Amino acid sequence: MGLSAQCGRDSRTGSCLNTAVEKRAVSLFSLRLQSRREKAKQLKTRLGILLHKPELGHEAESFSTSEQGTKLRNSSEEALEWKKSFDHLLKSKNGVATFHAFLKTEFSEENLEFWLACEEFKKSRSKTKLSSKAHRIFKEFVQNEAPKEVNIDHETREITQKNLTAATSSCFDAAQAKTRTLMEKDSYPRFLKSTSYQDLTEQATSHSTSKRLHT
Repeated sequence: MGLSAQCGRDSRTGSCLNTAVEKRAVSLFSLRLQSRREKAKQLKTRLGILLHKPELGHEAESFSTSEQGTKLRNSSEEALEWKKSFDHLLKSKNGVATFHAFLKTEFSEENLEFWLACEEFKKSRSKTKLSSKAHRIFKEFVQNEAPKEVNIDHETREITQKNLTAATSSCFDAAQAKTRTLMEKDSYPRFLKSTSYQDLTEQATSHSTSKRLHT
């Protein structure tokens, strides 16, 4: 067999192997998400049962109805901005809280929590505290088998670990960017289609229409 033919066969073999690895990674991630969604459904069922218990009803009545109504209207009107872009959502305190609650139902809140931890980490000014904070974030979110391990590739994990040897405010940039992209492309579209978000936008639209009719 000629050298060029051999090289061509090796190239095709390598391409096939890369494709197989990528398909396996996507498959594993899909299975992980499916498992989380099934757990979320079970959790919702349990919550539905609990919320119908009389003792929980009495606790709910102790809150100020007018205060809840005001907060709900404000957040629902603000919610219309969240669908403009993922950046609009992340810049909103209520948006982040609502998105975090949604991610909890999918058991993937660690991605947002890591992103927020990185944002807070960048504000650190003390070099001595920077290193200790960096190691704490790495142990909680990035290292293998971390309590809240985020879904990033091996290469990014290795780069982040090396950055800890001389921690700077940008040592988590690569990992943070990966989790942000994952949330924006995967979790964010599902959030916009979720019942909880749709309810908020409907309330906002209804309230806006009501205000126009009374002016």
